[in-house]
Amino acid sequence: VQLQASGGGLVQTGDSLTLSCVASGGFASGFAMGWFRQAPGMEREAVAAISRAAHRRYYSDPVKGRFTVFRDNAKNTVYLRMNNLEPGDTAVYYCAAKASVLMPETWSRGNSYNYWGRGTQVTVSS
Repeated sequence: VQLQASGGGLVQTGDSLTLSCVASGGFASGFAMGWFRQAPGMEREAVAAISRAAHRRYYSDPVKGRFTVFRDNAKNTVYLRMNNLEPGDTAVYYCAAKASVLMPETWSRGNSYNYWGRGTQVTVSS
């Protein structure tokens, strides 16, 4: 499975962006999908995740209420809608695919994901 994230850019505080992650080489519906981000000098952190059939979604506290993860399995694509962006959201955003079942205890663990895409840069100016 190859993953390609896109949609990043330079925006201002309060703006919105929607990131996309296209999966090729496999059926995206067979994987739970996650979004992670890494800011300069910081550790990678989980942002959001969605189960295979979109029945379960999880969000980290910093983005809860502002970000929405959704997917279109017919297009092998998962999205991250980011509203009310803040400078603290500045990071490289990565999508990842997880073959095992998405669980509340493990959704945020990067090492539980099997495939990773290249990131897309999101920069939020103040």
